Amino acid sequence: MNWKTQLQVLDLAPEDRLELVCRRCGHLRALTGAQLQARPGAARLYLNEVEARARCTQRGCGGPMRMAWPHPGETHGFVGGIA
Repeated sequence: MNWKTQLQVLDLAPEDRLELVCRRCGHLRALTGAQLQARPGAARLYLNEVEARARCTQRGCGGPMRMAWPHPGETHGFVGGIA
């Protein structure tokens, strides 16, 4: 089990941002919790079901999408080394 099988669309806050990346062409699409909740019949879906149904919107592609939930905080590079 992972976060996609444990969370439903209703569990998302309206400002939560999910990224969908096409596995075929690499096109990036962002969705918010509010956008997902506004879709008819999507409110009770688990996020893995949303990912399975998502298709690329680029013209002529229609490939499957991979879902990611970016961390809202700041990212830092590895700072370390041999002393």
